[in-house]
Amino acid sequence: QVQLVESGGGLVQPGGSLRLSCAASGSIFSINAMGWYRQAPGKQRELVAAITSGGSTNYADSVKGRFTISRDNAKNTVYLQMNSLKPEDTAVYYCNADIRATMAHRYLEVWGQGTLVTVSS
Repeated sequence: QVQLVESGGGLVQPGGSLRLSCAASGSIFSINAMGWYRQAPGKQRELVAAITSGGSTNYADSVKGRFTISRDNAKNTVYLQMNSLKPEDTAVYYCNADIRATMAHRYLEVWGQGTLVTVSS
């Protein structure tokens, strides 16, 4: 069974920084795309940033220039460095990955449990 475990959320003041981590564990043959989504109270879940297995990235317009997504394929881990945080970045952040358990399996989409990021003075 594959799972994603996020860490690094918390309370930070506006203008501050946080780094989120998400590690995949369990039966893993390969991981395709990995990404971060967020959901603020009363809003739909939205894509924040994504990265392919080859390292290509894309970002939501609202975080371009402030957030950086990266991954360590040897550790099956994806990171989200968040700088210049704003109150509107407050949300539960979810990790997402397309994971293949064995060569005989298809890629399945897996979600983490979420980590809360609160930006407030």
